[in-house]
Amino acid sequence: MISKFLRKLKSILFKSAVTSETPLKKEKKAAKPAKTKTKTKTKTKAINSKKNIETLTTLPGVGAKSAKALYEAGFKTTKAVIAADEKDLLAVSGVGINLVKKLKKLK
Repeated sequence: MISKFLRKLKSILFKSAVTSETPLKKEKKAAKPAKTKTKTKTKTKAINSKKNIETLTTLPGVGAKSAKALYEAGFKTTKAVIAADEKDLLAVSGVGINLVKKLKKLK
């Protein structure tokens, strides 16, 4: 009777120990690459957005604030800003009529 009890106890203890360790190890390995890829993607996006905003500041009359506003409004390149309609540019906060006039002279 005691031997049956010990066998059941061993089977329960060893099964639970094996099953509980194995999934944890797999989860840790799977989680590490996902975190690394996410960090590099966000860093790349942040770097690209900063470069694009700096490029927009090369336009006459466009400063850091208006470049950021233009970028957030969807104008990612200088060509996109120059080709945009006046109404679309005026819809961006921080962009006034004088800036639009300067940009339209570039066409």
